[in-house]
Amino acid sequence: MRQIDTLLHAKWIIPVQPDQVTLENHSLAVHNGRIVDLLPRQESTAQYQADTVVTLDSHALIPGLINAHTHAAMTLLRGLADDIPLMAWLEGHIWPAESRWVNEEFVQCGTQLAMAEMLRGGVTCFNDMYYFPDVVARTAIAAGMRACVGLIVVDFPTNWANDPEEYISKGLAVHDQYRGDPLVRTAFAPHAPYTVSDQPLKRIGILADELEVPIHIHLHETADEVEQAVTQTGMRPLERLNKLGLLSPALLAVHMTQLTSKDIEIFGASGAHLVHCPESNMKLASGFCPVQKLEQAGILVALGTDGAASNNDLDLFGEMRTAALLAKAISNDASAVPAHRVLRMATLHGAIALGIGEETGSLEPGKWADITAVRMDDVETQPVYHPISQLVYATGREHVTDVWIAGRQLLKERQLTTLDVQDILHKTRDWQARIADSDLIQH
Repeated sequence: MRQIDTLLHAKWIIPVQPDQVTLENHSLAVHNGRIVDLLPRQESTAQYQADTVVTLDSHALIPGLINAHTHAAMTLLRGLADDIPLMAWLEGHIWPAESRWVNEEFVQCGTQLAMAEMLRGGVTCFNDMYYFPDVVARTAIAAGMRACVGLIVVDFPTNWANDPEEYISKGLAVHDQYRGDPLVRTAFAPHAPYTVSDQPLKRIGILADELEVPIHIHLHETADEVEQAVTQTGMRPLERLNKLGLLSPALLAVHMTQLTSKDIEIFGASGAHLVHCPESNMKLASGFCPVQKLEQAGILVALGTDGAASNNDLDLFGEMRTAALLAKAISNDASAVPAHRVLRMATLHGAIALGIGEETGSLEPGKWADITAVRMDDVETQPVYHPISQLVYATGREHVTDVWIAGRQLLKERQLTTLDVQDILHKTRDWQARIADSDLIQH
């Protein structure tokens, strides 16, 4: 009998890979942070002796969810300005607030608040785009959470850097500092085609290729963005990025609500990936991402929440349900983006898009034990005929009870084990008081 760290028994295990598989009364064996076996419960007790045994007879175990697009620290700006179009929201409220308030302390507190929310919602990895990425990285590591940290670049000065050259230089230093870290990866994060000029984008493309890291960018988010790009450059943003050499399997394009058939063809041929943020897109009236058409073109689609300032939550269970329902409404096809597909978008597709698909995103032997346990015996989730459909269409993040990252339990029976909730709330209220006293609040 083999000695291991942890043995998890569950009513259902949904590994995501292979697709559409639900295993009843199975167990996960975990050792040294990784999954070593997935097998029927009766066999597991005969083969393994574990230091810790957890029995979850009313739960489904799924891979930890991957939030493929966040601005984590912007949780401190949640509700600052609502019901406003994107550019008015950015230029009139968000950018002025960031200019005044964003510093290392702001980013640390906002990221801790975001991680607490995400962990309680079953998210084990987030792909971030924000200032002070070094602070985001060390804050994630301190909490034991997996993160892809965005090396932000914009043309204008902020509290993080003054010009594209300094953004890139500081970003490279962050990349070097966390290279090889088991929890933190990096990605270049030019904000958008309308905030980053040609020369920085070209350099980012070259560096991303040399360092083998992704490029994370907002793209074709609104009709106004595309129209202005055509007026100013004579090209659609996607065409411009293609000309600059950025369209490749390293690219993660976020939003993509304004797409022609030619856009989809060009994007699909490049091997680039897309991050769908349905609720943020709807709230800002940005448009609808044609997910079914993208998938039919062979494009990998991951799922993100965007920041809490424009969503206004970091609830990936909500995004899964919205993504599935919205795809059906847009395509007038009830079979579009079924439950198993949207669960894959929120797990394995996110991992593949971030370049960590061999390490996480599914419950397979050899991968990190990034696991979310979801209780399925509540009034809202009974009866259960098809566990995967139930997870997407009836289950909420409040049903997440336990979360493990690399075999370490970060959420135990709804209680966070590495983050002090009361301390986070105290600091959050302090930030709220400071910001509320300014003249930046929407009236």
